[in-house]
Amino acid sequence: MPFQILALIVLLISTAEATEWSAIPKLPHKLVEDWPDLPKGLNLGETVSVDVDSKDNIWVFHRVEPMVIQFDRNGKFLDAWENMPIESAHGLKVDANDNIWLVDVSGHRIMKCDRNGHIRLIIANPGNGSGDNDTPYGFNRPTALAFALNGDFYIADGYVNSRVVKYTSNGEYITHWGSKGTGEGQFNLVHDVTVDKNDRVYVADRTNARIQVFNSNGKFIEMWPDIGSPWGVHYVESQDAIYMADGVSNRILKLSTSGKILGQLSQFGKAPGDLDLAHHLSVDSEGSIYVAEIKNWRIQKFAIP
Repeated sequence: MPFQILALIVLLISTAEATEWSAIPKLPHKLVEDWPDLPKGLNLGETVSVDVDSKDNIWVFHRVEPMVIQFDRNGKFLDAWENMPIESAHGLKVDANDNIWLVDVSGHRIMKCDRNGHIRLIIANPGNGSGDNDTPYGFNRPTALAFALNGDFYIADGYVNSRVVKYTSNGEYITHWGSKGTGEGQFNLVHDVTVDKNDRVYVADRTNARIQVFNSNGKFIEMWPDIGSPWGVHYVESQDAIYMADGVSNRILKLSTSGKILGQLSQFGKAPGDLDLAHHLSVDSEGSIYVAEIKNWRIQKFAIP
């Protein structure tokens, strides 16, 4: 077959499979202006992660002091943690007991903290150096984590090791899977992970521009291409849906657990309501979406009117 005809066929197939973004409905959420209410003299830096606790308080992780800040759902400042032993903030997650877990991407470590900022558990390679793909407790630029229903958790590890690591609730190693590549079960920058009510694990394979789905032991189930570049993923049990931050196209997507795009929100820009490097997101009990942005140095709240 002549090369020109083959190229045309490939182009037609890829065009047919590409997402028609103009046909995707808009999510009903609207920007909550002037959220949050920052105290005098306190500014956000590169804002990398956000999560919501059982009382709908919002926890924000960013790259200047104080690195961890807590607000209520109305944006009222509640608390801030200074002098945390973090080299570079990346991921924050609240567990079922309202412990706050922090991911230090440059320090290659994971820290579990109580609500007062006291460190209760550290997972890291001996000497805090980076580990390779087969090191049970050694990470190389980890990014995020997520919890199973029984308290087990998964670490997205990350920029170099290109794997997911599973531990018990006490931090005991169970298993890991993944390697650098483009095939099934391979990753190119494992940037986030989330778990649904059936213990299916959704991995944001960022540079490969896809989400891969696994069972709780790492067996590959399926992959979702043509959804953009997943930087942050967050499962909402009450909706049985996944919200995704696309840091390239700077939009928020709502996805079904079968990978169907249900809605979209926002676009690139600097104005309120726009996004620039949307890095992570979370959703509260009312369905409001909180988005952490790196380049705009802010956290934005989008609520359903």
